[in-house]
Amino acid sequence: MNHTKDKPKKNINENSRKIIRINITIEEVKERGLIWNSNHLPYNPDNVKKARSLRKNETPAEKTLWHNFLSDHRLRFLRQRPIDHYIVDFYCASARLAIEIDGGSHFTEHGIENDKIRTDLLNIYGIKVIRFFNSEILNDFDNVCEKIDREL
Repeated sequence: MNHTKDKPKKNINENSRKIIRINITIEEVKERGLIWNSNHLPYNPDNVKKARSLRKNETPAEKTLWHNFLSDHRLRFLRQRPIDHYIVDFYCASARLAIEIDGGSHFTEHGIENDKIRTDLLNIYGIKVIRFFNSEILNDFDNVCEKIDREL
């Protein structure tokens, strides 16, 4: 693999004003079956249709957080955003923040390990991940909103 002609992309984290270098080349992205242009993080094109379906079939917790807080937030959030081979529940590009809402499948040993791998990969792209349980959003909504605002 020739790494000299494809230099890593630079992204600016709006919160800290630090330049974050993503140590992956365009060639490596293509080898992994991802699309990457200057406007978006790398993503799997097969996940676009799945993300659209997830937006149409949101869980009660996702629906509550989106319609009562994130949809008209001062910063722009996207729902079900494909990044790499994953789809994050909510993503704010200007803050480089992903919000994940965890249901029952995340409590298994396998789910916990998958979440760690996913978070580690998103961190490589300079994205901070915060997680909430469905029950937190449905039963402690104001505190969830305050926690999100503190991260921005």
